[in-house]
Amino acid sequence: MRKSIITGVGRYLPENVVTNLDLEKIMDTSDQWIRERTGIVERRFADLENGETTSYMGAQAAKKALEMAGLKATDIDFIIFATLSPDYFFPGAGCPLQVHLDIPGIGAMDIRNQCTGFVYALATADQFIKSGMYNHILVVGAEVHSSGLNLSTEGRDVAVLFGDGAGAVVVSAYEGNDGRGILTSHLHADGRFAKQLWVEAPGASFRPHITEEMLKNGKVYPYMNGRYVFKHAVTRFPEVIMEALKTAQVSIEDVDLVIPHQANQRITEAVQMRLGLPKEKVFSNIHKYGNTTAASIPIAMSEALEQGLIKEGNLICLAAFGSGFTWASSLIRW
Repeated sequence: MRKSIITGVGRYLPENVVTNLDLEKIMDTSDQWIRERTGIVERRFADLENGETTSYMGAQAAKKALEMAGLKATDIDFIIFATLSPDYFFPGAGCPLQVHLDIPGIGAMDIRNQCTGFVYALATADQFIKSGMYNHILVVGAEVHSSGLNLSTEGRDVAVLFGDGAGAVVVSAYEGNDGRGILTSHLHADGRFAKQLWVEAPGASFRPHITEEMLKNGKVYPYMNGRYVFKHAVTRFPEVIMEALKTAQVSIEDVDLVIPHQANQRITEAVQMRLGLPKEKVFSNIHKYGNTTAASIPIAMSEALEQGLIKEGNLICLAAFGSGFTWASSLIRW
């Protein structure tokens, strides 16, 4: 039976490190406050003036994933790019990514599911592979948050959380009978809670899309009802993970590593406790990068591989929760 396996993983992080102490200089916050509430110590900000855009970072991560997979860019049949921060209002980031990789002509799809975007994208790639439509799909998650944050005391509750970066995987067809592959994916959404975590403007519901008033009243900056998001996240994360395990007929004890979206260290710790897993089985790197939204899971996968935490035959569970509200999981036999 034709299955999907991840043959390559890569990441790219901007060199510009922004610490909590740096943020203290531009807003009324503190290193201690940020660490205690989020677990974040530093994050990276892209150098947009020198071309470090969302698509550029995605391309650098993709090159590393292709190298690991032993493929050339021209071997890729299709691109799926997960991001909430494309280079332009339109077109999506998948098209400029083609330019960076010099692979015009193949299909390119953008997925706008914010923090769950990478898991949605991976599930989509899996279906294209299983159907026989494509053999090698590039799945990218990349974000430039820094240009869209209110880096002032007024916006501090959200601004301290986010960073820039990119991760990518190559998903390839596989016909072995050793059990490897993407075993199951589960995608959910509940739009009733959309306004609890959103950026209201600019948007096509306004004429014109953006006005001076929107800038003045802060509609162009992210808003988050922190307590509300936390409450739902710590419920949905374990729920969607257990859904995947039940479908695959395995237990939580069979899982070698859970890689959750890096939203907040307190959320990760709460999920770990609810699942009854030891700390070493739930990957975390949010202290270094902050919340990189669609990029967080592939960046974490890349680091986990380098650290020897993912080995062939391991059972790996990816899970995410975010704006929409959306939540998703994917169970993989590596």
